[in-house]
Amino acid sequence: MRPASRSISGPRAERGDAVTAAGRFPGSTALQEIGQLLALAREVGRALFRPPFQTKEFIQQSWFVASVTMLPAALVSIPFGAVIALQLASLTEQLGAQSFTGSAGVLAIVQQAAPVVTALLIAGAGGSAICADLGARTIREEIAAMEVLGISPIQRLVVPRVLAAMLVAVVLSAMVSVVGVLGGYFFNVVLQGGTPGAYIASFSALSQLSDIAIGEIKAALFGLIAGIVASYRGLNTPPGPRGVGDAVNQSVVISFLLLFLFNLILTAIYLQVVPPKGS
Repeated sequence: MRPASRSISGPRAERGDAVTAAGRFPGSTALQEIGQLLALAREVGRALFRPPFQTKEFIQQSWFVASVTMLPAALVSIPFGAVIALQLASLTEQLGAQSFTGSAGVLAIVQQAAPVVTALLIAGAGGSAICADLGARTIREEIAAMEVLGISPIQRLVVPRVLAAMLVAVVLSAMVSVVGVLGGYFFNVVLQGGTPGAYIASFSALSQLSDIAIGEIKAALFGLIAGIVASYRGLNTPPGPRGVGDAVNQSVVISFLLLFLFNLILTAIYLQVVPPKGS
């Protein structure tokens, strides 16, 4: 007679389940998400130099992202420039350095305000639209169908959208810089009675060409981050329309967190590497 088999559904099984649960330490899911996000970024970098390049898709996505972000960026940059001009004018008047109002305003707008406004609009408007589009394709199994046909969805869909986000981010940053400086000039000269010649002549007192360069570099990097995060969440959307909405919300929140983090890192590196003018 063969011995009866033992059931492992008792305390030993419970201990095994506890060990398995303990093996998944807190934050393991977040680390997996970060790893998959970096893997997608690597695949995008590889597909970027692999022909054929989807020129038509790139042009369409660039126009679409620009159409949903251009007007809000112009409208947001005016109060940004006004707030900076009003605050700096009050501060410089207390310090007796009114001649540096224009230079300080340009420095704040070009280095910080323009890239941040661009990042918020690219991630909030453009990134959410990209995520919703890819998410809808995912739940309709269009992405799976492309993979079955041997078509790379990353090369066909993701790369043009990421490049479009980067291009529009650079253009938006330049536009926000110009509109913000003009808005600051209007509020300082017209409303606060500043001197137009002194405001314009002080542009070169503290600011330098590298300030414009770091602003554009930030904008390009922010567009890259927003595009990759939106594409990642769109390609990994939970099933159903509700899953698409959740993915869009997650992409916007994650993009905002990463954008502010990288803005802090780039600003700290820039201030350490590039000495201030006149120092």
